[in-house]
Amino acid sequence: MATVTYITRSPAVILSGKGAVSDQKTASPFQIPQFSMNRRRFTALFASLHNDNNTSNGSNKIRKAVGLEKLFEDSPYDAVSKDSSLHPRPLTSTPLPNIISDGPRLRVAYQGVRGAYSEAAAEKAYPNCEPVPCDQFDAAFEAVEKWLVDRAVLPIENSLGGSIHRNYDLLLRHNLHIVGEVKLAVHHCLLANHGVRVEDLKRVLSHPQALAQCEYTLTKIGLSREAIDDTALAAKHVAFEKLKDTGAVASSMAAKIYGLNILAENIQDDCDNVTRFLMLAREPIIPGVEKPFKTSIVFSLEEGPGVLFKALAVFALRQINLTKIESRPLRNQPLRASDDSNNGSKYFDYLFYVDFEASMAEERAQNALRHLKEFATFLRVLGSYAVDTTML
Repeated sequence: MATVTYITRSPAVILSGKGAVSDQKTASPFQIPQFSMNRRRFTALFASLHNDNNTSNGSNKIRKAVGLEKLFEDSPYDAVSKDSSLHPRPLTSTPLPNIISDGPRLRVAYQGVRGAYSEAAAEKAYPNCEPVPCDQFDAAFEAVEKWLVDRAVLPIENSLGGSIHRNYDLLLRHNLHIVGEVKLAVHHCLLANHGVRVEDLKRVLSHPQALAQCEYTLTKIGLSREAIDDTALAAKHVAFEKLKDTGAVASSMAAKIYGLNILAENIQDDCDNVTRFLMLAREPIIPGVEKPFKTSIVFSLEEGPGVLFKALAVFALRQINLTKIESRPLRNQPLRASDDSNNGSKYFDYLFYVDFEASMAEERAQNALRHLKEFATFLRVLGSYAVDTTML
C-alpha cells in the first residue's frame, strides 16, 4: 500500500522573513528605505458613506461596529500627496502593461522556488516582472511591507483543494491591499531524472495538495508519497540529488529549469484544476465601473439567531452576488460567553471573509456596507479590484 510521509525543507535560495536573500553565498541584508507617511485622505469616492443619517434610532444601533468613515480613514483608499516624490501614487485599474512598459521591472514576491506555479501566476499577473521567491507566505507579505518588493502574488483558493487558510489569516494581520486577482490552470507532470523510467520509481515528492490531486494516478503506478513544501522544490531536490528511484509532481516549467524528464503529463485526477491568486500591494487601487469588479471584505458579528442571515441579506437586497464566503476563528477571542447568564454556554467567535461582485465605486456596494456596519462588530475592506476573466 502507498504511504505518505513528510520531509523537512532544506535551505532554499529564496527571500526569507528576515529580509535577506542568499544565492549560493550569503548576501548582506536589504536596506529598507525610510519614507515619510504623511498622506492626504482620498474621501471623494466615499462621500456618500459620510451622510448616513439612519443610525439615530437609539442605543440599539450604537454598536461596536467599526464605522466605514474610520475604516477608510485608517487604511483603505488613501491617496498620496501630489507634492511627494518619495511615495507611490495610488494604483489605478489601468491594465498593468501600460504602467510598467516605460519604467523599471516590478519586483513581485511569490512563495516557493523557481518553477513554482506561484511564479507562473506572478508572471501572468505582472508581465515582464522580476519574480522574487520567498520561503514562506509570511515572508512575501513582509517583503512588500518593508519595500523589498513592489507586489506579492499569493494563492488564496484552489478548485479542488479549497481555501489556503494561512493567507486568509495573513490578510488580516498585515496592512496590504488586494489590487487584483489571477486564475491559473494547474497541469501536473510526473518528473524524473533522464534515464529513469516509470517502473524504476518507488516514491514521489511534491506539495501535499499536488499529491492529493494526483492520488488516482500515483496509486495506480504504486508509488509512495512524500510531502515537501512546494512542487518546484520537489523537482529541484530530485535533480540536485540525482535520485534514480524518486520522481516529483511539478510543472513542465520546473522540468525545464532543473533538467528533468517528463514521464507523464496532466496526471491530475480532475482536469478542472484551477488556483486563484491574489495580487497584493502597499496601496489600494482606485475602483472603477468600466469593467467587472470584485470587492473583498472581512467582518465579525455578535452571536444570535439569524445574525449571519442579516449580514448576507444586505447584499441580496441590492442584487449583489457573493462569490466566496469563508469563516476563520477570531484568534484573540476564540470563545465568547453567552449573553444568557442562566445558560452558561460559550460560542466560537468567527471572522467572515466575503467576496462580492461589485465595485466600491458603485452606490449599491457603499449602501450595502453602510447597512452591514449597523450590526457588525468589526468590518474591513481588503480591496476592490478588477475580476480576472482570463484563463490559461
